Amino acid sequence: MTCIDYFYKLLARREYSAFELTRKAREKGFDSKEIAETIQELQYKDYQSDTRFVESMITSYHGKYGKSFIKRKCWEKGIAADLFEELWELQNEGEETGELGSLKAKVIRKYKINDFYVIDPKTKAKLWNYLQYRGFKASEVLEKWQREQEEAME
Repeated sequence: MTCIDYFYKLLARREYSAFELTRKAREKGFDSKEIAETIQELQYKDYQSDTRFVESMITSYHGKYGKSFIKRKCWEKGIAADLFEELWELQNEGEETGELGSLKAKVIRKYKINDFYVIDPKTKAKLWNYLQYRGFKASEVLEKWQREQEEAME
């Protein structure tokens, strides 16, 4: 099996970053020069694109996880931070409320919260851990939900 055949096989299943393809090809024992030339050819033909890979990562994780979690996942797959930031801004212009709306509903259901101003300390600690683990800034999210609750009462 040649390097390009191996990459076609991988890319037929899902998107891969150039870094991931390089790592997988090295594990298979392909030559570094051959790997670089093959990746360049795939990018020229638009079969492999780091931009498209980041867009699919953001789309699949958006709403379930926060920006920092998704950014870390992209970094682990060899994506530059500036490329991620650029694509994050393009995809998330004005979408913050929708993302937090579904998350808020899930949190209310999971922790049985009726009032975001009156949360017992144990539940609040669990909520903070839950939000932080998923890459959200817990303090900002809670403040936003408290403001929304205030506006709804008025």
